[in-house]
Amino acid sequence: MNLQSVLKLTASAGLAALLAGCSIGGMFGGGSGSNPSLQNAPAAPAAVAQAQTNALPAIATECPPIRVRLGGEAMFYYGNGRTGDPKALQYQGVIDESTRNCVVSDGLITVNMGVSGRVLLGPAGSQKSVNAPIRFAVERDGQAVFSEKYTIPVAITPENNSGEFVKVVENVAIPYLGGEKITIWVGFDTRG
Repeated sequence: MNLQSVLKLTASAGLAALLAGCSIGGMFGGGSGSNPSLQNAPAAPAAVAQAQTNALPAIATECPPIRVRLGGEAMFYYGNGRTGDPKALQYQGVIDESTRNCVVSDGLITVNMGVSGRVLLGPAGSQKSVNAPIRFAVERDGQAVFSEKYTIPVAITPENNSGEFVKVVENVAIPYLGGEKITIWVGFDTRG
């Protein structure tokens, strides 16, 4: 940022502060335009009802968090029952990133969620492709309201001995009344 941009930004901030200061007197009951009969007037019931009707639920301003389930951040496949032996590792998968976005309307949170990751061959691996088993789940107050497992084919490139994958799940509708704790989960699910 050059000096001229900094000066413009500083001037704009100063002007905004000056304008805000001009209206503070009226806001707190001082100044020439205050009306003593309105200072402590309660809101009319009709105005309160209208404000409640127009109010958005708290969740409307933020999407539930997406988290990688503990134990689901990686998968390992060993050959010949030699689980844990690094020399017998055929391949492993890792989750690199996860994301989500939401739209809230009519008592529903509609979620689009995605994950990206990699599969890497181990010392005993020679696969040309691997299936990555990914599960997405949504919990509301600790109860599953959505859970689906996807098998994602991953092509292994010989020059890197690895391959990348991306999976997006769209339009998962979650009922929302207000105040519930909602969490989106993702991870490898290697159970049969």
